[in-house]
Amino acid sequence: MENSRLMSFKSEIAEELTGRIIPFWKSMRDNARGGFYGLLDCNLNLDRNAPKGCILNSRILWFFSSACKVLGDEGLAEYARHAYSFLKEFCLDKKNGGVFWSLNADGTVLDSVKHTYNQAFAIYALSSYYGMTGDAEALETALSLFKIIEEKCTDEGGYLESFTQDFKPESNEKLSENGVLADRTMNTLLHVMEAYTGLYQVSKNQQVKERLQFALTVFAEKIWNAQLKRQEVFFDKSYRSLIDLYSYGHDIESSWLIDRALEVLGDSDLSRKLAPVTQEMAQHIYSVAFKNGSVLNECDRGAVNETRVWWIQAESIVGFFNAYQKTGSSQFLDAAVSVWQFIKKYIADKRQGGEWFGYVDKNGVPDFSRPIVEPWKCPYHNGRMCLEIIQRISG
Repeated sequence: MENSRLMSFKSEIAEELTGRIIPFWKSMRDNARGGFYGLLDCNLNLDRNAPKGCILNSRILWFFSSACKVLGDEGLAEYARHAYSFLKEFCLDKKNGGVFWSLNADGTVLDSVKHTYNQAFAIYALSSYYGMTGDAEALETALSLFKIIEEKCTDEGGYLESFTQDFKPESNEKLSENGVLADRTMNTLLHVMEAYTGLYQVSKNQQVKERLQFALTVFAEKIWNAQLKRQEVFFDKSYRSLIDLYSYGHDIESSWLIDRALEVLGDSDLSRKLAPVTQEMAQHIYSVAFKNGSVLNECDRGAVNETRVWWIQAESIVGFFNAYQKTGSSQFLDAAVSVWQFIKKYIADKRQGGEWFGYVDKNGVPDFSRPIVEPWKCPYHNGRMCLEIIQRISG
């Protein structure tokens, strides 16, 4: 019975990937000026002259590279190459090194900020592209960005956030929210760890391994709040938490990304330290944030935000399924399938030319003020969820 259920789950997820998500993102390709278009509003009106976020284009490069490899669909390699060419030609700062924040539609620089988060996503994308192609230039570029993060974006305590074009520190408005201005964030550390996991997997570089171990140690010792069973989110330079904020989406995402890093590293000491933490993280999200078949957004100073956000639902499927694989507990499989049913009913956009709504209320009503494509909304979360479930059920 369970095997049949898993096969059906996998089949539906694969159909979502190949029938809706991939065709949609293929249609966002800018053949005239390179890269992918940066804005499609909720009425499906495309703005060909909108800025192009470098994070958006890195994530699209990661997606097509990974999908090509997992699905064995060589037709997707062309889209990955298109994204790689744009990143290489326009997103990289050839004078100062690193990746810009955003570009104009024609590829000229719009926002020259160098953010650690942005460097990490380029590494993640280039590592996946190298895994697909074996292109040594892509791996060399990824390693050069790793070196930039380690030399220019850190201090003795760990990873810092935002910098000018020539890597002078500046305030971190771009990744600070909820009324605080953070010197360090859980979010940036999470995606540095994610990027280094991908880079170490394809390079086996010893320096990358050591810094991945460092990042995981910071999670265990500075980010994880064992008393509250959650990660803290925003910090000053001394890792003092700046706000009472529980980010449900980041915790369920972290629960499986940290497990993936532990798997790739094969460090038994870190695994003993962190595997129980990631299990507790997933269990606590299940207990406090999994409501009516979907996962809430966050709890800010005691106030729960019940908006259902597309990326949180996608990451919840992977996080719950990962917990099911670790424990064998049917509650987590039931939760993953329930979130998928919620996505199918309320978040997947069934209009011709649609993809996923970004935000729906607790009753499943979409927020039509929010775009379908914008600098943060891309196929990274929902596409990755599909690829993860396909691979995990395939074995």
